[in-house]
Amino acid sequence: METNEKDLLIQGAFLPAMPLVLDENRQFDEEGQRRLIRYYLESGVDGIAVGVHTTQFAIRDPKINLFERVLSVSISEIEAYRKRTGRTILAVAGVCGEAEQAVNEAKMAVVYGYDAALLSPGGLGHLSEAQLIERTRRVAEIIDVVGFYLQVAVGGRVFSYDYWRQICEIQGVKAIKCAAFNRYLTVDVARAIAFANHKIALYTGNDDSIVTDLLTEYSFQDGENVRTVRTCGGLLGHWSAWTHTAVEMFREIKALKPGESIPAKWMTLAAQVTDVNSAFFDTRNNFAGCIAGMHEVLRRQGLMKGIWCLDPNEGLSPGQSEEIDRVYRMYPDLNDDAFAARFLERDRQR
Repeated sequence: METNEKDLLIQGAFLPAMPLVLDENRQFDEEGQRRLIRYYLESGVDGIAVGVHTTQFAIRDPKINLFERVLSVSISEIEAYRKRTGRTILAVAGVCGEAEQAVNEAKMAVVYGYDAALLSPGGLGHLSEAQLIERTRRVAEIIDVVGFYLQVAVGGRVFSYDYWRQICEIQGVKAIKCAAFNRYLTVDVARAIAFANHKIALYTGNDDSIVTDLLTEYSFQDGENVRTVRTCGGLLGHWSAWTHTAVEMFREIKALKPGESIPAKWMTLAAQVTDVNSAFFDTRNNFAGCIAGMHEVLRRQGLMKGIWCLDPNEGLSPGQSEEIDRVYRMYPDLNDDAFAARFLERDRQR
């Protein structure tokens, strides 16, 4: 039986968060954006998240006005690939802002043919948990929702367990991306999902714990029964570079049989991936260079012409380039430079 997009979201998908490609004038580079999307698709991803943090929230600024155009360009490449290959590819649209903005963005995503919305709580610290729950309900009436636990360091907040329990009661919530970067808070989300009244997929967004999350099964005693939850997929900015290698890692982890012993190599790899993420995401400077860092890796591979961001003040932090040099040297098996070079050669001959 063929898997459709809704089934794939529930089963657990590999979803990179797409960066925005700009030219040297900080204008949208449509050709470059399409090429980057093709790289992800040829890398074997299950889908792409568009209009999320890695795509830069400023695309919604009326002076920049790129949100709809980026949605349109991205879905057209995804649909062309679907038609050419017959593969099921998830298209996830980032949705943010207060309720009215979120509803309008969700409606736009539906018009363009997106399958689900990643609903960000960023910048909404002034709203109560009850208001955010109602916002989620409204968006879920329009499109399937991926809930989002956003880490505090980049504009998120700490939520109560009861908040997640109520979010999990909303039938249109099909998955939750946990990017709390906090083990205690991650367990809150897993527990809420385990006790939900319908199937909800747990996705990792914890870039500091990607491999460990994917290997973890949460288990909760419920009277005479045991409720279990696995992290079945990921939606990650980290996966927007070195993507082909990460896809292979993800597939190998997914192929592990439930209950079997986990080879020690996975714990070693977990630490290596976390160290790589530290360089890419600029943890030494509280994530100030996280978007530019991902751009820099893609630039080195020839997948981006430069690291330009919409904000001219946003770039690499002091020492970040050297940190990227270091993880390249220390973990040569984790990059996909050779694959990227082959892709670019094939793409030039299209």
